[in-house]
Amino acid sequence: MKNFDYSVIYSDDDIVVLNKRSGILIAADRYDPDAPRLDLIAEKEFGKLYAVHRIDKDTSGLIIYARNPEAQRTLSMQFENREVHKTYHALVYGHPMWNDLHVTLPLKPDGDARHRTVVVKRGGKPSVTDLHLIGSCGQFSWIEAKPLTGRTHQIRVHLAENGFCIVCDPLYSGNQKPLRLSEIKKNWRGDEDEERPLLSRLALHAYKIEFNHPKSGEKVSFTAPYPRDMEAVRKQFAKIYGVDSIAE
Repeated sequence: MKNFDYSVIYSDDDIVVLNKRSGILIAADRYDPDAPRLDLIAEKEFGKLYAVHRIDKDTSGLIIYARNPEAQRTLSMQFENREVHKTYHALVYGHPMWNDLHVTLPLKPDGDARHRTVVVKRGGKPSVTDLHLIGSCGQFSWIEAKPLTGRTHQIRVHLAENGFCIVCDPLYSGNQKPLRLSEIKKNWRGDEDEERPLLSRLALHAYKIEFNHPKSGEKVSFTAPYPRDMEAVRKQFAKIYGVDSIAE
């Protein structure tokens, strides 16, 4: 039976690299203890898995698990020492006036009644994200985000604080309506009542990760293809606007 929660990017005796769907937790969550968890689902295929980092429930893309305690210790130290390089792709509303932006706003996770992360200039945890404009497409833009720290919702907050909300963000965007082809294609002639959205979840994808293999020490790099919904948007934008978010 086909697994819709994740696809396997790589596995060996020490690590598993998965491409997860949006909407599934990667480990236990104190606010939603009964929610589906990727680690428990994937353990049916790989046996015991050990978490070494987190990505948001609503974010799709790359997640690494260790397969033994030694690999977990080694990988966890790499994340703690900021030796892991992560690249995310986000689709946002609006057009940045910058090509590159270095964001250093300090953050406090679980800072309000909705458990959102908030900017706290005194007492917030140091948080750094490098943003790059891949290209604009009509009323939207593709952004590449490289978080140098790993705070909860860091990319979402750093973008929102600079005026750019991620499409379909349920927490940090005032506009959560799904993205439809009729919005972006001028000569669209479908039935509005029957039209299905191209994208109806957080448009944030953990696209690439680089780290040192916990056993060999060699540098490894993995890339996660876009899930079907983001891939449909990418293809339409590339066709209509000539901007391809994953073009080399």
